[in-house]
Amino acid sequence: MEALFQWIPTYGYGMIFLLLVAGVVGLPIPDETLLVFCGYLISKGTLNPVGTFCAALAGSWGGISLSYTIGRTLGLGAVHRFGKYMHLDEARLEKVHQWFDRIGHWALFLGYFIAGVRHFTAIIAGTSKLDFLSFAKYAWPGGLLWVSTFLTLGYFLGENWKRIAESIHTYVLYVSIALLLAAVGYVIFRKTRQAKST
Repeated sequence: MEALFQWIPTYGYGMIFLLLVAGVVGLPIPDETLLVFCGYLISKGTLNPVGTFCAALAGSWGGISLSYTIGRTLGLGAVHRFGKYMHLDEARLEKVHQWFDRIGHWALFLGYFIAGVRHFTAIIAGTSKLDFLSFAKYAWPGGLLWVSTFLTLGYFLGENWKRIAESIHTYVLYVSIALLLAAVGYVIFRKTRQAKST
């Protein structure tokens, strides 16, 4: 992280863009902390607010769109090739697509705020053949809200940005684990209920 903090003032907006693309795709980069730090640098006058916002937004949109493309191309090909070993077929993919039509779009919108979910939902969206315009309609506004939230936090936190950013990172991690456990529990509950009814 210390290296990242040095790269941002040195290499500027292009580095913000590249790091966020990589982080949103799934590489181990502390995205929220990075954005809070950029907001802090804006408050210090080190970075221009418009340039920082545009670079961060482009990075978040680029990363989520790349994850979608991976799901749309490599992901779908892998399902077609190895799906029979995982009990995945066109019928199940169609169910996933129907799920996205109902509530999956909101997972794309809110997934930015849940660790490990951003790239996963985008890959699933691509694999389920969700068209790109429908994907972008929800994923891109989610990225806009995410970037705006953490840049604003960094701007107003001032010198306390690092301590609070670490707390935010821990909080996001705990909430993400809790939501994951809740989702797994819900799936197990539904399968158990269906098994009893048959």
